[in-house]
Amino acid sequence: MPFHADELRVDLACAPGADGHWRGWYGIHADADALRRLGLHPDQPTARVTAPSPPRWWHEAAERHARGHPAR
Repeated sequence: MPFHADELRVDLACAPGADGHWRGWYGIHADADALRRLGLHPDQPTARVTAPSPPRWWHEAAERHARGHPAR
């Protein structure tokens, strides 16, 4: 793994939702210097969203492909 144990933290929080079902969410925190070591930093142009998201069909096709299902 490219991170040392003290450079990455993963938090998990759980709580019941409005419908009574339990929900969980993760928070992932990486040390900025560890990201820079990998060539990532906040000033890097690709570190920010610079264009609109691809259309919905594109995401659906990618998910079908990942599951090994043929196209419709």
